Amino acid sequence: MIPSNDTEPKWYILHTYSGYELLVRESLFRLIENNNLGDQIFDVKIPMEQTIEEKANGKKKVVERKLLPCYVFIKMIYSNQLWYLVTNTRGVTGFVGPQGRPVPMKEEEIRKMRLEDFVVDADFTAGDRVSIDNGPLEGFIGTIKECNNETQRAKVTITMFGREQDVEVEYVQMTKISADAVEIPRDEE
Repeated sequence: MIPSNDTEPKWYILHTYSGYELLVRESLFRLIENNNLGDQIFDVKIPMEQTIEEKANGKKKVVERKLLPCYVFIKMIYSNQLWYLVTNTRGVTGFVGPQGRPVPMKEEEIRKMRLEDFVVDADFTAGDRVSIDNGPLEGFIGTIKECNNETQRAKVTITMFGREQDVEVEYVQMTKISADAVEIPRDEE
């Protein structure tokens, strides 16, 4: 389905050359600014995830990686003029879709890729026990050290590799454990 000229902004996927994702994002921001396209292109994102990486010296470090290399996500009101401007941006090979024409993403895809901030109505406070249900720290249980309701993130103390570690976790990635719940400890490897 080729999108019609619409007034509703939708998320689309751009394919880029390998390693050009950041260059494409910055070039699109310049394109928006130079051509006054702020009312047609609303956001450009490269979804990132935190992973734990082990260095050669045995130390472990939390690093950010691109969730989908070679792809950039753009929220825009589709038009043939924008299609031309975006596909002629350096590093862009085209839109993901039939014959390079974009297909809007579905709402569940947008949620899964966490392209938009969905506000969580949570009552987390410092000292609460939580389980991490999503992301690279899935399965860990910890205690909230501090909360930031504006960013919807909390600093959580977990036990990793035999030591206590403070990590930042989004509200949508964790669930509060009730005080009367029985906790089953994870097996240490």
